[in-house]
Amino acid sequence: MRKKLKISLFVVSGVGILITISFLVLRLIKPPKAALLVESSPNSTAFVNGEQVGRTPYEGEFSAGEVVIKLIPDSFESPLAPYQSTVDLVAGIKTVVRRSFGDTDDTSAGEVVSFERIGGDKASLSVISIPDGAQVSLDSQTRGRTPIKITDLETKEYHLEVAADGYQKRDFVVKAVSGYLLTAEVKLAAQPGNVEGVTTPEVPEEPTEETVEKVKILTTPTGFLRVRQEPTTQSVELGQVVPGEEYILLAIDEKSGWFKIEYETDKEGWVTNQYARKVENNPEASPSPSPSPTPIPKASPSPTPIATP
Repeated sequence: MRKKLKISLFVVSGVGILITISFLVLRLIKPPKAALLVESSPNSTAFVNGEQVGRTPYEGEFSAGEVVIKLIPDSFESPLAPYQSTVDLVAGIKTVVRRSFGDTDDTSAGEVVSFERIGGDKASLSVISIPDGAQVSLDSQTRGRTPIKITDLETKEYHLEVAADGYQKRDFVVKAVSGYLLTAEVKLAAQPGNVEGVTTPEVPEEPTEETVEKVKILTTPTGFLRVRQEPTTQSVELGQVVPGEEYILLAIDEKSGWFKIEYETDKEGWVTNQYARKVENNPEASPSPSPSPTPIPKASPSPTPIATP
């Protein structure tokens, strides 16, 4: 009886070992599939290795290795730039591809998030960006600039933010897992007026010339014209101006018609309109004189030869 029991236990153990070995062999022969999740805004038609697989949001399984992903966005008003990229899928790992479409590749944004087994009991994060040198923050704490690798992370969700001058900020949630390197390849969209990361300089407006009205001093019996403190000949004399010169007009006295001028820098006074006149800003162009008709010379009669007697 005991002998039969031992034989039975031996057979059961052998079968268990064979099943385990078979499972391991099958895993080696047929490794697990790689998962792919594709999301986009707006929705798009998804292609993998040139074959249409569906519409976003799309999720499927593929053999591990490089695949070419192409997204054709739905565009009803203005055309949007399609997306195409090569992504390395890892067996047993889900790779996430997100895309926000713009009218050009420069104004489009997105990220590719994937894992890589590295072992150990800590999680790591690697961030790559277009453009380089973008600032990386985790849970609102600045950690450096791209490309950057952050190690010794805890297994949990983090709020990842990537920002650069001249580009729209990109932020999303990632989950770090112990023993894995989480890689985020982030594409930032250029802000309006920014082409390939170079801000288009604004053309400064040409300063408009202010219209400055002036007063011209006319010929006077004394050879000069007095500048008064008030628009009257009884007022205090402040200075004198010279006939033929022009001065900036500041005001006109409605009652007397006198002109208030700036006769020296930061000095103002009044002159009589009897010996001054306002200079027109846009004087009418005097008509061009008609060209005098060129007189046509009369032909002199050819001399008649006289016969010599």
